[in-house]
Amino acid sequence: MRRLLLAACGSLLILAPTPALGYGTSAAGTVRPDDRRLAFEGHWSRDGEAAVTVNSGSRLRFRFTGTTVHALFDVGSVTVPAQVYVSVDGGPRQRHAIDRTDLAITARGHGPHTVELSVKDVFSRANRWVPPLATGVTLTGLKGRIVPQRPLPERRFVFYGDSITQGVNALCGDNSTSDCADATAAYPTLVADALHARLTQVGFGRQGVIQTGNGGVPDAGAAYGWNYAGSPASSDRRADVVVVNQGANDVAYGGEEFRAAYRAYLIRLRQAAPHARVLAMRPLNGAHAADVSAVVAELADPRIEFVDTTGWVSAEAGDLNDAVHPNVRGHRKVAQRLIGLMSGRA
Repeated sequence: MRRLLLAACGSLLILAPTPALGYGTSAAGTVRPDDRRLAFEGHWSRDGEAAVTVNSGSRLRFRFTGTTVHALFDVGSVTVPAQVYVSVDGGPRQRHAIDRTDLAITARGHGPHTVELSVKDVFSRANRWVPPLATGVTLTGLKGRIVPQRPLPERRFVFYGDSITQGVNALCGDNSTSDCADATAAYPTLVADALHARLTQVGFGRQGVIQTGNGGVPDAGAAYGWNYAGSPASSDRRADVVVVNQGANDVAYGGEEFRAAYRAYLIRLRQAAPHARVLAMRPLNGAHAADVSAVVAELADPRIEFVDTTGWVSAEAGDLNDAVHPNVRGHRKVAQRLIGLMSGRA
């Protein structure tokens, strides 16, 4: 991946200042990643050199004229390529592994054409936190005739969670590769698309509010506010809804310790997103359910709600691909419940 311009300040890595966004090219005919004609959703670090995401479910939309556009990537440090879907003009999605520096995207006719690139999976067990990153998507530009993008929806939904939020094992039960994972089939994407909202989907396998995640990712509180180590994430200040699905991986910790960490996490979310409706989900496996409910009650914030997920999915109903992770059917069931809740139909 690209060389990050980092300065040491104690033990904290700080990115060099990001240039102002604008229209421009980094080379003849190449549109830079910070160009305003590119519409990014999710957590991306962005400057004139690269746009980087380590999150399954992140998206990029852009429009071009002509029959071909080239998406350019830096894969220099990649050992486990991320998988993405590419759809042109709402057509069938094509799956690609980002294991090359040039991905040609073709269309019929002159256009303009609309492209959606969705990150299917960033493998959770490879280093995706401390640069140089072993996995993730690093876009270095687009080569083609890029035209202005249609405005994104005004509503903004943000989802924070673990491997379930990431979409691990949504397609099959083997989490040893990215093939079984699909963030686009997971409930955050389904909810945001159904309710026509911008999506931020942040899920890290094995992570909890105390438990650290796979791939070098810290616990949820320490990870909050960062794209990855040294890269500040965009603010949640304009979020309309923040959905939290944490606790399933904190089973080794006692109730008192968990409640303290979960309370601090919700308070931090509230401070960062002062106007958002915050939905604190009971973990689907029931872990710390009473603790999550108790913390929400203690905070007594009318805009922070406990979401009781009891009975939403079960192995007996065929909703899981293993003992923990929902399959496509299970994610759809969770999404339908949240859609009803978030649209006022529950």
